[in-house]
Amino acid sequence: MSTFHAIITIAVFAGVILAIAFNMLDITVAALLGVSILLVMGILTAGDALHALETAGGTLALLFGGMVVARTLQPTGIFENVGTRFLILTKGSGKLYLLGLFVLITPICAFLPNATVVILVAPIIIRIAAALKVDYVGPMVLTAIISNSAGMLTLVGDPATFLVGSSIGITFGQYLQRVSLGGVIAILVLVAMTPLVMKDIWRVKVQLPDDLRVEPLSRPGLAAGALVVLVAMVVMFLIGERMPTRIVPPAVAIIAASLALLVVYGARVESIEHVIRDVDWKTLIFLACMFFLVEEFTKTGILQGLSKNLYSWFGSNTLLVALVLLAGVGLASSLLANIPVVAAMLLLTKGYLVVAEIVGENALWATFTDWPVSTLPVFVAMMFGATLGGNATLIGASSNVVAAGICSNHGRPISFVTFMRYGIPFTLCQLAVSALYVLALHYVVGH
Repeated sequence: MSTFHAIITIAVFAGVILAIAFNMLDITVAALLGVSILLVMGILTAGDALHALETAGGTLALLFGGMVVARTLQPTGIFENVGTRFLILTKGSGKLYLLGLFVLITPICAFLPNATVVILVAPIIIRIAAALKVDYVGPMVLTAIISNSAGMLTLVGDPATFLVGSSIGITFGQYLQRVSLGGVIAILVLVAMTPLVMKDIWRVKVQLPDDLRVEPLSRPGLAAGALVVLVAMVVMFLIGERMPTRIVPPAVAIIAASLALLVVYGARVESIEHVIRDVDWKTLIFLACMFFLVEEFTKTGILQGLSKNLYSWFGSNTLLVALVLLAGVGLASSLLANIPVVAAMLLLTKGYLVVAEIVGENALWATFTDWPVSTLPVFVAMMFGATLGGNATLIGASSNVVAAGICSNHGRPISFVTFMRYGIPFTLCQLAVSALYVLALHYVVGH
């Protein structure tokens, strides 16, 4: 990329971020305009677009599949049913409401992609917030942050952990043994900080109606079929890659979406057109545009330059490199969509390990998985930085964008600044504690 094109790319990217941050444009419009400028200038080529879509395809497929499955459940009455049960358990307490979000979201996010979980639980969260007479923006932001953090509990819980883990050949079981504890700690940090960051909701106490009762499902047959699809999707996330045909999570999401639409078609409750129309296309388009922008930003060489200096700065000290990656990837993921950041930094980190002669040049091959155990803290730091750094801002993670889209659809748009007010305190504390975990992991694997 020429210097002129690099300057234009950086300027366009900065303009898009600023337009979103200062609420000057709708996030999707800003991203589309940024991509359009790069197209007009001849900077974004067909080859770049195809490469970006190759990187983005898995994330977009996971989101699309989750949106379709969640939308299939909508006319069954299951969200109203579960929401009422949840509301009764809160006893009108904002404290129990917020703590209940952790109980509800954390175990699901261990197995389902985080943005999918936000889509599934959003109707419940908004309904309870209305009953407690509190603004649902804060709880929706917290839901996205919990989802991102809980995604680190398993290999398939977050696109960033899946991308890094699958790239280095770590198995589901190995991930549980060596990385999952970090996800548990990240969740505990959120629990400890919630009373401080969301003290207004935490202190709420209202009297619930005496006649509050759980309504039966309006369409139990459709609910049963959709839930079977949902359970099948979870199971396939867990075992799909171990099957002879190796069905990866994005493919599982597409299969689940197809089966969910088949259930809708068979139930004759509503048309397929209505279900497809209600998919949050705005969010999908925004994320696709961000992948295009990050693709060109990566080509400016800024990230590569930083990576090439790692060895000259730190030599073979993988602990220092891990901590630098934790902070650097965390910062980058707060301003850029974290998945393309991880895709770029993964290649660059592997290059550093080759230059440091910790592994041979064959480590750059896509099929290489024989990584020394001493390199694990480096990759784990990258996972933590990408996942937790994405909690800081509205555009840091796909689940954040999904949460903002849902709030906007309900008449309460989330501004960039509003999300940061919640996200930055959580993120800084989580990254600080994660640094301690990386230190401990380095000590464990080194002895």
